[in-house]
Amino acid sequence: MNHQPKITGVILAGGLARRMNNQDKGLINYKGRPMVSYAIAALASVADVSIINANRNREQYQAFGLPVIADQTDSFDGPLAGVLTAMLYAEAGVLVVMPCDSPLIKAEHLQKLLATRAINDSDVAVAFDGERLHPVFLAVKSSLRTSLKDYLASGQRKADHWLKQQKMVEADFSDEPEIFVNINTLTELSELEAKSL
Repeated sequence: MNHQPKITGVILAGGLARRMNNQDKGLINYKGRPMVSYAIAALASVADVSIINANRNREQYQAFGLPVIADQTDSFDGPLAGVLTAMLYAEAGVLVVMPCDSPLIKAEHLQKLLATRAINDSDVAVAFDGERLHPVFLAVKSSLRTSLKDYLASGQRKADHWLKQQKMVEADFSDEPEIFVNINTLTELSELEAKSL
């Protein structure tokens, strides 16, 4: 009997959030709850296990009760470094990935990513809002770890460039592009809170 988890949820919280006065975005409150808690809730019914990729404030993230893993390097190499770290850590064949600062994403959106990848038998499904890709919203096979490791080792960081080298399919969210709002400044945070009251 194979009891390995099939899907690992990955919350990317590894960035420096320079535009947020270097505050840790996942720990900033949105409607009275830390933003990372929305990602945890969205993944809870979708993934067998979830992990948080964070490079600072690890004790605070550990308080949410999930494993907290840091990047392989300490140079803040961007979201793909977090995805690679998760691929190396996870036992699951498929990861579902989202950032810590998109509180409007729900379980059904992540389910759609997973279903789109599975139906098309692709290596990775990426969210598409009708105009552009959102390369931090992924359902991706862990078996791409070697490809991703080589890509990062070559000094490249651009997520969409790497994704387009894979057997990729777009998950179409063009009917609700607003779900991908991510919060980069304190002004954006208060505007989103006001809008959704």
